[in-house]
Amino acid sequence: MLRLEAGVNEDGRRLDRFLKKYLPGAPLAFVYRTLRKDVRVNGLRAPQETLLKEGDVIEIFLTEDQLAEFAGRPRTLHKAKRQFGIVYEDEKVLFVNKPFGLLTHGDEHEKKNTLANQVAGYLMEQGVWRPEPGNTFSPAPANRLDRNTTGLVAFGKILPALRDLTAMMRGKADAGEAVEAGEAVEAPIEKYYLTIVRGRLEAPLTLTGRIVRDRQRNVSRVLPVGIIEEDGFAGQAQRAEMEARPLRQGNGYTLVEAKLITGRTHQIRAQLAAAGYPLVGDQKYGDARANADTERAFGLTTQLLHAYRLAIRAGAGSLDYLTGKEFVCEPPERFQLISEELGCSMKMK
Repeated sequence: MLRLEAGVNEDGRRLDRFLKKYLPGAPLAFVYRTLRKDVRVNGLRAPQETLLKEGDVIEIFLTEDQLAEFAGRPRTLHKAKRQFGIVYEDEKVLFVNKPFGLLTHGDEHEKKNTLANQVAGYLMEQGVWRPEPGNTFSPAPANRLDRNTTGLVAFGKILPALRDLTAMMRGKADAGEAVEAGEAVEAPIEKYYLTIVRGRLEAPLTLTGRIVRDRQRNVSRVLPVGIIEEDGFAGQAQRAEMEARPLRQGNGYTLVEAKLITGRTHQIRAQLAAAGYPLVGDQKYGDARANADTERAFGLTTQLLHAYRLAIRAGAGSLDYLTGKEFVCEPPERFQLISEELGCSMKMK
């Protein structure tokens, strides 16, 4: 018999999800049979949907052989040299500056050197997290940036903070129906990006529409007004809205601040390109002739896009204390040098 006490990272977790995490090697049928017969919470049988609370005592009546076969062994953390910068940290959250070329999560090509693994390694070195059996939580990001997008990524260091941070990040994007109905919806977190576009953007733009995504080709398309779906693109079109504000123009280029209202895959790149202002260096949505010029001049083969500011308007739950805070990180040096060479330097208006 194994006796465990629920900690802060189990608070609010369903009992069945806890057991799946604790017995990762067990077949699902075994997990649910164990739930029905061999699990007690505070001395009583509990249904699988029971929400655990910090301090609850969980008893699992399995043999030592069964636990040895199915329970989690110490996870092997693929350590990677730390590349990210720390923008803000407290006991609940960590805001980092992701560098160019680093994946937020692993994919089929790269599983070791990722931002998530680097952050986990950092927190393990700090002694605030351990990949041990029984630890059913791993620190994770509440937002994600593409490999070649730099800037702010927010991590939850404990489960309640990650839940609240994720809810805050998704707040406005998940309120599409309310917005379309004309209701006022305040974004818990406002997300701002910096980019350089081809063309002179003279006045702020509000871009609204619908985007469909072709997952096989990993490309998004902005649909014309009145069109809600298009053949050849998987899934239904999703509402997409963003604001673009020109900061500085020069030599046919504009430094732009983009504020996301919704968060769709490649949204900034696709919507600005559709509006006639493609991102410099963007091989997927950009202007081929302009891209050839910037590649010759700077060796630039990908878009310049930097998540530079997160403004928290309404902290949720355990993160209420973050209300009113803003987190900012400057773009990489290469971004700044290219902006100066193109005549739209980082000296913002």
